[in-house]
Amino acid sequence: MSRVVIADDDPSIGRILLDRLKELGHDVEHVRDGVEALRLADSTDLILLDLEMPRMDGFAVLESLQAMPGAPLVIVITAHGDMAKAVRAMRAGAYDFIAKPFDAATIQLVVKRALETRGLKTQVHSLRSELGRKHLWIRGADPAMARIAETVERVAPSTATVLLLGETGTGKEVIARALHLRSTRRDQPFVAVNCAVLKGELLESELFGHEKGAFTGADRARPGRVEAARGGTLFLDEIGELPPPLQAKLLRLLQEKEYQRLGSDRTQSADLRLIAATNRDLPAAIQVGAFREDLYYRLKVISIRIPPLRERPGDILTLAEWLLDNHAAESARTPPRLSAEVERALARYSWPGNVRELSNVMERCVLLAGDTVELCDLSEELIAGDGAPPGPVSKVEDLFALGYNSAVTAARRLIVSRALEQAGGHQTRAAERLGVTQPYLSRLVKQLGIRRDE
Repeated sequence: MSRVVIADDDPSIGRILLDRLKELGHDVEHVRDGVEALRLADSTDLILLDLEMPRMDGFAVLESLQAMPGAPLVIVITAHGDMAKAVRAMRAGAYDFIAKPFDAATIQLVVKRALETRGLKTQVHSLRSELGRKHLWIRGADPAMARIAETVERVAPSTATVLLLGETGTGKEVIARALHLRSTRRDQPFVAVNCAVLKGELLESELFGHEKGAFTGADRARPGRVEAARGGTLFLDEIGELPPPLQAKLLRLLQEKEYQRLGSDRTQSADLRLIAATNRDLPAAIQVGAFREDLYYRLKVISIRIPPLRERPGDILTLAEWLLDNHAAESARTPPRLSAEVERALARYSWPGNVRELSNVMERCVLLAGDTVELCDLSEELIAGDGAPPGPVSKVEDLFALGYNSAVTAARRLIVSRALEQAGGHQTRAAERLGVTQPYLSRLVKQLGIRRDE
């Protein structure tokens, strides 16, 4: 049931509309001047507004409503043939108009359409508020995160390309979505692509689309993510894994705002804002020829480094409680509180998986804990506080100062770090050198907490 106000100083018109709208199931009130209509506006979905009334006419009401957040929609009531006033009212912000004398079918149709529009606007506002709330954590208490939040606010309204740097799980996609939600493109699509998931023609097709017969299995033409992001934002995660041929095509997209589908010679224009992210050392990849230097500088018009959670320990408990609330809301449960022992365990753990790991732990607590999260609800690794692998060692002799388990972990870390260093930070080449797959190496890097500067 919607709340509708009829503002018309003609009692007979008011009675006709009042009866009809009540028959349609709405909560309706009839007032006879604009002042009363404005008084009720905060709690109203729709106003049927006569333009000629005492104390305050319809145009003055429309002007006042323009400055009111969440103002109701307005359907103007006009005299038959007075189209000039109807057009003026529409320009002043009215949603639609009905002319006297009006029939029941017209009233029902126009009111129904207006309330559906109002409902959609309310839903969009609610979704935006929810999305905004879910991204509030980027501010944090740490000065580095406060600076990132300030940068996001400044950069978001522009069309500048942004390069997000940081370890896996630090929240690069969350920052990308925050940039999109605060931009002028927020009503258009946000399209995310992980460049490490697909290879070769499949990745090119995913990005730029393909024509029928472009490759084996291409039985029909298909648009790519670039087309899907038209007018909005394209987020390319793991940009450091993009193969050289596609790096050249991405550079053309950035420079010329144009591209071609796979298997086509027809050039199409692109209208999008690009945000890229990587956990790799791109300058090191440039040195070994694994990444184009010209593309790198095109991507880093604005560069934002997101620090790992271990570098901002003051945010751990704040984030933990925020994540508890979010996961509890999603599961329709009451969020548990953290015991003092759990708070100490969370604070001393190094979080190699960063915010993503903390989120997973909090989700587990919501599902398994009672009213209070106790130590027994945490993993043994978290309880022991040994989430951080032993610090980096530079030679084998250093391993003997460690216990057996720590020495094995430190040795694995040393081997992986050296392989990455010799491959210039290129994970695919390092994986080939070690004789493992790239996805497995990526998991090792995350598990061992290897940073780019090691």
